[in-house]
Amino acid sequence: MLASRWLKAAGVAAAITLATATAAHAVPAPDTAAESTAAAVTLRYDDSRAVGWEAAISAGVASWNANVDNVKLVEAAPGTRAEIQIVATSGWPQATLGPVRPGGQARVELGSQAVTEGHDKTRIAAHELGHSLGLPDTKPGPCSQLMSGSSAGTTCTNAVPNAAERSRVQSAYAGGLASRTPADGRILVDAP
Repeated sequence: MLASRWLKAAGVAAAITLATATAAHAVPAPDTAAESTAAAVTLRYDDSRAVGWEAAISAGVASWNANVDNVKLVEAAPGTRAEIQIVATSGWPQATLGPVRPGGQARVELGSQAVTEGHDKTRIAAHELGHSLGLPDTKPGPCSQLMSGSSAGTTCTNAVPNAAERSRVQSAYAGGLASRTPADGRILVDAP
């Protein structure tokens, strides 16, 4: 028993000595801060079950990709896994509240009931993708807030996140990694 404690203590001392000696002669690591902020998290989406929404989804994805740098949305190749499943439904739009992580799973339902009531398809798609990226609703809110959703009225066609919304998504995916806070998995229904 004493011998095993002595060996363990000697091993720890040797490791500390080696680490100290190595650190004294180490070459400074390159500055990777710029690299880590430039590394975007790639999230794949599958819209194969969102027939009739293709143009709105493309425009919503383009809006997010043009306005945030830390995360990029790309269409998944057929037969490959996608973190964001987008489907067309007959109800109200709804989505899983993220931020979804690579390898994770979120669902976006693009409901035709909102379109029937006069809401803009592209705004709906961009808004629901915002939920997957970690943004909750900000209802009631003005048209300038993408996440105000249906509370901005049927005349609102803004599909661009405002500065606060962009900043929140940038923070959630800072450093090339998704936030350590897990997605809570709640489904947010965007009915008025």
